[in-house]
Formats: sequence, C-alpha cells, structure tokens
Amino acid sequence: MDTTTLRPLVTAAGPFTSVYFEDSHDTADAEKQLELKWRELKDALTAQHAPDGAVSALEAAILDGPRATGRSGRALLAAGAEVLVDEQLASPPATTIARVSDLPYLLPLARYGELALPHVVAQVDQVGADIRAYDEHGNETVAEELTGQDHPVHKTRGGGEAHHRMQHRTEEVRHQNVTEIAGAIARLAERTRAQLIVVAGEVQGRKAVIEELPAAAKSIAREATHSDVADELAEAVRHSRADDVVWRFRGALNQPDGLAVQGLEAVTAALREANVETLLVGNPGADVVCTGATPAQIALGEEELRAYGATEIHRCRADEAVPAAAVAVDADLMHVDEELVEGFGAILRHR
Repeated sequence: MDTTTLRPLVTAAGPFTSVYFEDSHDTADAEKQLELKWRELKDALTAQHAPDGAVSALEAAILDGPRATGRSGRALLAAGAEVLVDEQLASPPATTIARVSDLPYLLPLARYGELALPHVVAQVDQVGADIRAYDEHGNETVAEELTGQDHPVHKTRGGGEAHHRMQHRTEEVRHQNVTEIAGAIARLAERTRAQLIVVAGEVQGRKAVIEELPAAAKSIAREATHSDVADELAEAVRHSRADDVVWRFRGALNQPDGLAVQGLEAVTAALREANVETLLVGNPGADVVCTGATPAQIALGEEELRAYGATEIHRCRADEAVPAAAVAVDADLMHVDEELVEGFGAILRHR
C-alpha cells in the first residue's frame, strides 16, 4: 500500500491509540452490534490506560460517523485526542484489535486495508461513450457522456464513385468518433489518477478505442464485453501487481547483489539509510528494536543507534517501529503470506 497518506502519523506526537474491528452493516441489528463492539473496544483501551481524549474522539467517530454498506471493516488511529486515520477496510480483520502504544500500529492496515484500484470504465460504441471514474473505495467520482456524429457510421452497399465517397466519409466519421472517445477516456484517467481503464462494448468498437489511446493510457487498458465486470478486473489487476512484488523480492533475494534483504538487522539498516522501496511484512513476533527521536532512526540495539547519532533511545515493538520507519522514508508497505526471517523483508532502492 502507498503510505503517503499515513505520513501525519509519523510526525505526530503519541501516545497512539489504534483500533481495528468488523464494521459490517448487513443485518437488522447492525446498530446494536456496533454499540456492543464499541463497548468492547472501550474496555480494552481503558485497561491499557488510553488517554481520555483519544477514547472520546474514537467514540464520536465510531458512533456518530458514516455507516458502511454490507460487509466491511474499519481502522481508526488517533494521536493524543485527534483521530488521524479513519478508513473502511477492504475486508474485516480476523479479530478485534485495540492497542495503545508510543507508535501507531499499522500492520492490520496493510493486511486488511489494501484498497481497490482507482479506475475508469467506458461503455463504448461507434457513436459515443458512457465514461465513469471510480476511486479506491469504489465510489463513482465522475460521470461523462460523450456523443459523436451518428451519420454516417455504417458502410453502405453498392458501387460507383458516390458509393466510394460515402464509404470514405463513413470511415472518417467513425475514426473521428473513436479519436474523441479515446481522448476523453485518457483525460479522465489522468485527472483521476486511474490505475486501470476498462473499455467495454462490442469487439470492433472497443478495440478501435483502445488502439487510439495514448501510450500511458493504453498500458493500463483492458477489454471487457460488459462494464459490470470492471470490479472483478480491478481486483484481478491488484492481485497480479501484489504477486509481481513478491516475485521481484524472491528473485532479488536469491542473487548475491540483488535488491532485497530480510531479517530485522538487514531491514532496519536499510530503513535507517532510507533505502527501502517496499517493506514486506509476514508474521512478525514480539521482537523489540530501538528508535531515536524520529521513526527513521531505528536499529536492533542501543549502541548501534547511538553510533548513528541518536541522542535519545526508545525501545519499541518491531511490529510497530519497523512499519512506522517505512512510512517515514516514504516506502510502500505490503503484507505477504511469506515466511520471512523475523517477519520482515524489503525491496531496496539501490545497492
């Protein structure tokens, strides 16, 4: 996951209060279940001496905030008395999580919060297109209807000079329509930062539109018979990209000079040097690391950290400190079902 939006978490002052829970609204008693869930969370936070301000802010966000539709989860992270992250999760967490700590607890967000791809869906024909953009939450953000010239767009039968002129005119109109449709799709995709374009419709029309897309848009375009399969395509592309990251990691790890490392010592060293492109997290245990005044000051031991200029030392759980350091150095964060040494691996930016 892209960690750009999480940057305020690593520049804020703690303590941090992190909660993750199922927030499904697919039953008649959903509101009652939400109240019970909050009581459970509140008891857990109180037992960990969560700041009163944080508890009040979370209560307001959970009980008075917007409701989900259907099956979902929710993540909220507060610094002091301010909720800095309030996200619907792509899938509910396996268990309810409530943690009070010096650093934000980000791993469940990486595991359950990987959002859908922002994408554009275009239902096209030879005359026009219905084009819609969707954000990472699946919400429609823009809808455009494009209507080109509708006469003539079909070739006529016959012969002679008049017939050939009509055929030529038909091709001109068709090409003009396709060019305008492709341009509109590309502009909307660029404006909404779409990571996928789905072009649906009859075969000849959709292929013609994709062929006219500029290179950047064409590289993320997919064909479909019907636009209602766009969500499935977006999910398939997302999983394919995640698989590609894992394959990159495996391949690099098996090369002496490959751009990958694993284990706490190697990963913390790379984070300290801001040399991590993607942090991979498997199933870390309860290991402890040392951090300095900022999350990016991180090492296995106190002496090592002081050798790099740290003047204050904090002992923190690795499953909190390592992801926080990744956010601080602008690295991506990804949960993987991989056996990683001490639960952590990294794809490096350089050797």
